[in-house]
This record gives sequence, structure tokens and C-alpha cells, in this order.
Amino acid sequence: MPELHLDTLHLPIAPLGPDSPLPPLPAATDIHADADISGVPGEVFDLGYGRVPSVLPYTTQDGYGRERGPGELRVAVLENEHLRATVALDLGGRLWSLVDKATGRELLYRNPVFQPANLALRGAWFSGGVEWNLGTTGHTPLTCAPMHAARVDTPEGPVLRLWEFERLREVPYQLDFCLPEGSRFLYVHVRIVNTQDVDVPMYWWSNIAVPASEETRVIAPADASYRFAYEGSLELIEAPVHKGLDYSYPGRAPHAADYFFRLEKGQRPWIAAVDGEGHGLLQASTARLTGRKLFVWGENPGGRRWQDWLTEPGSGGYLEIQAGLARTQLEHLPMAAGDTWAWVEAYGALDVSPDATHAPDWPAAREAVQSQLDERLPLPALNSRLDEWARWCDARPTERLSTGSGWGALERHRRNAVGANPADLPGIPFRDDTLTDAQEPWLRLLDEGRLPAADPSVPPVAHISGPGWLGLLEEAAGDADWHGTYQLGLARVAAGDTAGARAAWEDSAGATPNAWALRALAHQDRVDPAFGGEPAADRYLKAYRLAPPSWQFAVEACGALLDAGRLEDAKAVLDDLPEPHRSHGRVAVCRVRVALAGGELDQAASVFADGFEVPDLREGEISLDGLWNEVARRTVADALGLDVNDEQVRLKARQDFPLPERYDFRMTD
Repeated sequence: MPELHLDTLHLPIAPLGPDSPLPPLPAATDIHADADISGVPGEVFDLGYGRVPSVLPYTTQDGYGRERGPGELRVAVLENEHLRATVALDLGGRLWSLVDKATGRELLYRNPVFQPANLALRGAWFSGGVEWNLGTTGHTPLTCAPMHAARVDTPEGPVLRLWEFERLREVPYQLDFCLPEGSRFLYVHVRIVNTQDVDVPMYWWSNIAVPASEETRVIAPADASYRFAYEGSLELIEAPVHKGLDYSYPGRAPHAADYFFRLEKGQRPWIAAVDGEGHGLLQASTARLTGRKLFVWGENPGGRRWQDWLTEPGSGGYLEIQAGLARTQLEHLPMAAGDTWAWVEAYGALDVSPDATHAPDWPAAREAVQSQLDERLPLPALNSRLDEWARWCDARPTERLSTGSGWGALERHRRNAVGANPADLPGIPFRDDTLTDAQEPWLRLLDEGRLPAADPSVPPVAHISGPGWLGLLEEAAGDADWHGTYQLGLARVAAGDTAGARAAWEDSAGATPNAWALRALAHQDRVDPAFGGEPAADRYLKAYRLAPPSWQFAVEACGALLDAGRLEDAKAVLDDLPEPHRSHGRVAVCRVRVALAGGELDQAASVFADGFEVPDLREGEISLDGLWNEVARRTVADALGLDVNDEQVRLKARQDFPLPERYDFRMTD
């Protein structure tokens, strides 16, 4: 019989650390938002639908560093006689490992360390395993957050159930992991329920990391794909060869890119990754999950650097095969009020003759995989699992294994108070004993009609959004103090009302001068000068002086001051910053910028020479190579007496000052 038990993994861990004291206000950071789609003529992509101005009400997870030490990871282990699945309970339910017990072969890429990096919607993200992404484009806000988990006893044996309340779309979702006796496939049953009375944009992609080598090939049932590159363009290309490159072999890809395979209507959806001997992982699903994708980091120095950055250097590379609701990850789909979307994903070992899977004949390679899938897991059998699951998806948990957040329980209280549809379901309860201090102010708003008083010297780090909560904050606005109007501004900006947010923050700063409202106003001034008013630099400086020390605040203030030409004030901000904040890599970047602004090229070069790391370096960010090249060009220009933009200067700077590997994260040339 299948078995389910809790366990602890011991591995090197870089702790997540505290969340940022600064909420994630709207900014233009999504490379998908303005994608050029001229390369897909005749096809409609509504890239604007469903995009959110920020990830509020979530906080930013940027408190991690690069130092790893011995640590523990709580997991649940589900196994039968053929497979052993390990799920990380505190990390978004990541399927950490899937082992074929007969061969001992790991079917996924299993990271030997836990090292967060800045690739997710909230910042912290880590590579490896299978990640469950929902809400909006990007790695889910819950990827480094605990999930509710329970054992559910079913006729097929124990099931591991995970669930949470997703706060951007205000929907509950669940994953049921099932390994029936004798099954060679792990089944993951997924359900999203729109329990609201309004339609919501929806997004889901399962991101599957698998080991990569030069011989690894990715196969999917498609003759074409949509290619999205970091230059920001989407184009329709043939599969698997484009401009002489067979991109089904990711090890041959020179640069990072996304390939969204275009499956024809009615085609059974699946994707596989096989090594040079024909062994690998096969993922298939029921019809709702129609999208399939290949992501490659690329074999240029920057791509290899990123892979090393995410793990222990030398531990091997990986690639991602993915499965989603839409054609591409640039899109959201409308989910009707009261609707339920459910599907089943199957994960298992693939063993096919390498002569077939690596044949130059692409249709023959596809047929070899499809034939094994149809033999081992006929489509009617997979579809019947979805039908059978409908009979017990609402079965109540038998035993609680882990606790997630209290936000679902808070939403249940709000909906009960106004007579709205429940936020939870019988099989995925949000219990009162999950409520924490983070939800306490919002329970007070529900019960008393206003938020409790708060100390303006302490950052408010529990935020809220959504029409229901916004309405409550609006009702309380007439009697609100600085904290109430500050939170009202956050709820308004999350709803897209920037003018209303500004008015609320003005009221907050006027009621009690506080760093948080002033910073929000300064940020808004900086990203949209059309608002006018007091210059962003002045507001940032006032806000910074009112706030407790943090590298996040110092970096924002320094950037605004430099943009305004306030060099001495920028220097003062950095010089006044205490440890450990002043040693952060982002502060080092600011020191280079300050030195360049003051014409101190030797000082800028010495910061690079001393060495630093930016733990929260963003995917696709060009700050390091951009600053390095600026120092190099200005140094050469001064030596030659030429303009910094002279072609001779550019070439000699590249020749004499090549970008060091430690600073090379370039996704393109």
C-alpha cells in the first residue's frame, strides 16, 4: 500500500530572512508587459488583460543573503512500490524530488542547497523540483511560503493535500498528490475555485526542473512554437529547428529563451525531457492544461553564471519544461464567477530507445514518446482519474500535517460578515487557529470599523487589497489616523487608483509625519512625474530620516537623490547607514553610482575590485555589467582624451577591461 509520512531534509540553507519594510509599489519591471508581438501575425494576444499594477498585498521577500549554513527543510514523503515523491511543505508545496525506486534515478533536478534569488513575484525564488505557479505572470507569490497540508484517506490510499488562499485573485486552490498502489505515475490533482461573484483573470503554469546535459532533448507534440527572448519579442517559429539551431537540445542554445510549443486543438498535452540514453521524465495532463513550454538559460557565460548562482557551483545544470493553462505565459484567461477549474497532471519515468528519441526525424521522436505514454497511461484512464477525483476532492482532511497562512481564515471572516460566498470549501478549510498577529489589525477593522493605532516608527508589514477590503477602508477613512489612511492608499493603488492613493498618502503624512506615506509619495513622484508636487528626492530624504535603518530604504533614497543631482545627500545616506545594512550588495552598487557621479573613477573601480555580491539581483537586470562598462569606458576615454561614446573607446574598454565572471549575469550579448 502507498505510504505517507513527514520527514526532515538536511542541507545547506541560506535563510529567507525578514521581509522588506517597503511594500511593492507599482513599477515597470515586467519584461512581458510590452512584448513585441509583430512576429505572430494573424493571432490575437491580449497581453494587457489580467496584469496587476503590483503584487500588493504581498510583501517583498528580499532578506536573504549568499551565506549558507546547515539547515533543515520540512517535507512530506509519499511513496508506493515504484516512486517516491518528496514535497517541501514550507516552500509553496514544491515537489522537491521524484525518484524511480527501481533504478534509483532522480527524475527531477534536485537542488543540493536552498539558495533564494530574485526571480519571483515577491523576490525570493529557488531552482529545482516542480513549482506550482498561479495568480499572474511570474513565479507565484507563494513559492517561498508555507502551505496548509493534510493527509486525506481515500479508497486508493493516503493522499497528500496542500491548499492556500491566493490573495491577488482572492481564490482558494488545492493540490492533491496521489500515488495509487502499482502506479508508475505520480498524480497531482489541481483545483482552483473562483468563490467570488465576479470574473477574475487566471494564470497557472507548473514549472518542472530537470537535469540538463548536452545530450538532453525536450520533446512535445508540436510542429511550431512561440519563441520569447529577453529582447522582448514574441515570434512564431517552426519546431524544432530555428535559424539552423535545433532548440529541442537546450544544451546547444546560446542564450536564454522561452519556447511555448503550439499544440494543435485536440492534441493530447504532454512534454518530455530525455537524456542521451533515452531515459528521462514524462509529464502529461488532462485537457484543460494545454500549454507546454521549454525554458533554457543558454550556454553563454551569463546563462551559466545564473545556474551556478542558484546552487552549488559544479552541481550540474538544469532546464525547465512547463505546463500551463494558456498558449504562453504572457496571457491570462478569464475565469467566470463561481467557476471551478480542475485537472490532473501525471509525472513518471520515461525509457525510450535513444535511436527514436534522438532521431533527426522530429515526428518520429514525438511518436516514440507518445506511443509509450499511450501504452502506460491511456488517455481514457487519465480522464477517468479526473472524474473519480470529483467524488472525493471535498473529502475532509484526516490529519493536519502543516499550517499555512491565516489570510484564508481572515477572508472567511470578512465574507461571513457581509454574507458573501465562503472563501473555503469542506476539503480545504481555513481555520481560526491559523490566524496570527498579521491578521489582527484587519480583524479589528472588521469588528470595530477602524484599524488600531500603530507606531509610525515601526514599518507596517501586513497589507490588504481587494474590493471588499477597500470598501471597508473607505468606510473607515473619515475616522482614520495615519495608519488607516496609509493602508487605504495601498489598497487603492493595488486597485489601480493612483490618484486616490496619492490623496490618502497625503492625508497620512499630514496627520502624522511618517516614513511610509512619504516614501509612497516619493516613489509615485519618481515613476510618474506628471503628478508634480514636492520633488521625489526631498520626500525620500525626509522619509529616510524618519525610518529605522534599512538597506532597502537607503538604496531607494540614494537613487532618487542621484537622479536629482543631490550627490552630497546621496553620500550622506550611504555613510550614515549602519551594519549590516551598509555591507549589502545593493549598497555597493550605490557606492559605484555615487563615485561615478562625482567623477571618482578610481573609487568606483575599487568597489568592484574589493568584490561584492548582490543577493537580490533581478533576472535580466543589467546594473552590474552596465556600471562596469561605464567605469571602463570613462577610464579609457580619460586616458585617450576622447569622448566616452567614441567607437575606439568602446572597443578598447571591452578589450582592456573584460567583464569579470562574478559580475556577468547577461542574458543577451
